[in-house]
Amino acid sequence: MFHDRARIHVQAGRGGDGALSFRREKYVPKGGPDGGDGGPGGDVVAVADPDLRDLSGFRSRRRFAGGRGGNGGGAGKHGAAGRTSELRVPVGTQVFDADEQLVADLAHPGARAVLARGGAAGRGNRRFASATRQTPRFAETGLPGEEADYELRLKLLADAALVGLPNAGKSSLLRRISNATPKVAEYPFTTIQPVLGTVDSDERQLVVADVPGLIEGASEGAGLGHEFLAHLERARLLVHVIDASEGDPAERFEAIDRELAAYGAGLADRPQVVVLNKVDLLPEVPSFETEDPRVLRVYAVSCATGAGIERFRRGLFELCPPAPVVDESSEGLAEFLVYRPKPDPRRGFRIMRTDRGFRVIGRAPGEAELEAALREAGAKRGDEVEVAGEALEFE
Repeated sequence: MFHDRARIHVQAGRGGDGALSFRREKYVPKGGPDGGDGGPGGDVVAVADPDLRDLSGFRSRRRFAGGRGGNGGGAGKHGAAGRTSELRVPVGTQVFDADEQLVADLAHPGARAVLARGGAAGRGNRRFASATRQTPRFAETGLPGEEADYELRLKLLADAALVGLPNAGKSSLLRRISNATPKVAEYPFTTIQPVLGTVDSDERQLVVADVPGLIEGASEGAGLGHEFLAHLERARLLVHVIDASEGDPAERFEAIDRELAAYGAGLADRPQVVVLNKVDLLPEVPSFETEDPRVLRVYAVSCATGAGIERFRRGLFELCPPAPVVDESSEGLAEFLVYRPKPDPRRGFRIMRTDRGFRVIGRAPGEAELEAALREAGAKRGDEVEVAGEALEFE
């Protein structure tokens, strides 16, 4: 099965706690604070991998977490940074948040998007020493990492895409021109998922996609086409395959063209090549004349006998422009859309670890919010918690 959608949950790593420590050495009566900082929590990052073809790898695993940062230590030792969790996704994957907003569009190999940032590290008590506060008996705890639910949606990256009514012969045509082996049978809807094939020449390669057949109303959800119309959006050339042995080719062309226009996303303006298939079943090749500037050429072929196939194959390389070269060193390159996550409400306060328990610094949080934050910081029943100058016992 071809999987072009997946739902995932990501949780970045918590930052490590700063150390509460004092230098203790023989014959050094005034050691002073030497607690080091914790390490930052690990991010969760999506990376576009050109070796992947679909999102089937997310069927069995849906939760991804970054590593927790290490705690600081005495003698000014800093904690290690948390492990970054990388999600390998196919090129062309888009990431949507819970509000259906596009977060990232990983449209070229190696593109990266941070889906959840690791929590900030806590500072050790050495960082709080000053001329007026020489023995700070507190250190910060690390902050929790970001957490979110996302939906991954794949839009295939193909140089050309075959489109047409069911049983027009798209799969047979793909078999003839490429290395793909899609199912072929004498009944409609033999193709129920997109198939990619590679077409080779002496100088370059083309990727051609075979998309399930469309019927009238596909843009509104009828048939199999609505789910896969999105895979046409990134094809630079549409190959409109028509069964020339049944009915008027112009009428069949217009039926699919209306669905492309109704779907939108620029499909109505995409350059097209018309392929009249199954001409071996006719006494003569039917005429197909159009003044539509989008239609670049018309080919008459027979996938059964091979007539016209090589001419069409050469025409693909002439009409399909080379893919644009991505300059990854360019400062103006946008690997993914800029995304501003909602602020974490827990960022309005910090929790300090003291020699007697914990101290809350900053705005006064709600009771449930404070309890959750203290538990994440390691508070246990009976620990002293100082909030707004008042000492409380954690229960």
